[in-house]
Amino acid sequence: MTPQPFTVADVMTKKVVAVLPGADFKEIVAAMERWKVTAVPVVEGEGRVVGVVSEADLLLKEEFHDHRLGLVEQMRRLDATAKAGSRRAEGLMTSPAVTVTPEASLPRAARLMAAHRVKRLPVVDAEGRIQGIVSRADLLKVFLRSDDELAAEVRREVVEHLFPLSHRQVAVRVDAGVVTLSGEVRDGALIPLAARLARAVEGVVDVRCVLTAADRG
Repeated sequence: MTPQPFTVADVMTKKVVAVLPGADFKEIVAAMERWKVTAVPVVEGEGRVVGVVSEADLLLKEEFHDHRLGLVEQMRRLDATAKAGSRRAEGLMTSPAVTVTPEASLPRAARLMAAHRVKRLPVVDAEGRIQGIVSRADLLKVFLRSDDELAAEVRREVVEHLFPLSHRQVAVRVDAGVVTLSGEVRDGALIPLAARLARAVEGVVDVRCVLTAADRG
């Protein structure tokens, strides 16, 4: 049995700082400063996410404040110059927003962040309504699980399922997130699988597997 993976819903922040499309520039800056965030979702209607305004979007106004662009550069950076000339969220935001669902796995959220070079993702339901926000720091929360908690899950979800007849001969130790599996098991063919499944447990940093197969001769 594969260990049950954590989802975005397990680690996301449910209290979300968001702005409306009509929010003005200074209102957005003030919200970011007050709540110590680097980006805010833009929502309309019943909380449907239509975009995201980030610090990078806002800084374009400063970048072009006293810098006149040539025609070629204007054409090359149309989106940036448009944002620099905007005063409200609807013109400043990046749209469509890169979002993730509560049921998504943590690796999927991490891949989305890396692919789109963003630090946080709005979490939305099937209708696109805001449910929370997940940041890079949130994705690292699983590594705060205690060694005892990790050891108990590895034993319950991996060792006892794979080795029902010899699980009592298997020792599971965890030190700073590193799992060590030792002892003798009846089915040596399952040892590589045990190592892979232990590594898949959320919060495990690494696995050291020194299990051996019992000599039946």
